[in-house]
Amino acid sequence: MPTVLILFGLRFFFYSEDHEPMHVHVQRDNSTAKFDFSGNEVFLVYNHGLSAQDIKNAKKIIEEHKEEFSNKWKAYFGK
Repeated sequence: MPTVLILFGLRFFFYSEDHEPMHVHVQRDNSTAKFDFSGNEVFLVYNHGLSAQDIKNAKKIIEEHKEEFSNKWKAYFGK
C-alpha cells in the first residue's frame, strides 16, 4: 500500500493492486474513506467512520494536491 501523503493525522494511500478510475484511500486509526479524483471534481465514494471534519479536510487536501496524487498514480500504476 503505497502512502502518497500523511497530513494532519490523515494517511492518503493507494492499494498496490488498485483499479481505475483514479482515486485515493484515506485513513485515520481504524477509519477509512475513498475519494475519486479522476475528473474535474473530487468526490467521496465511501466513508467508514471518519468524522465530518476529517472528510472535509481530506477533500480539501486532495483538491490542493490533486496534480501530485495524479502524477504518483500514473508513476505507480504506469498509466
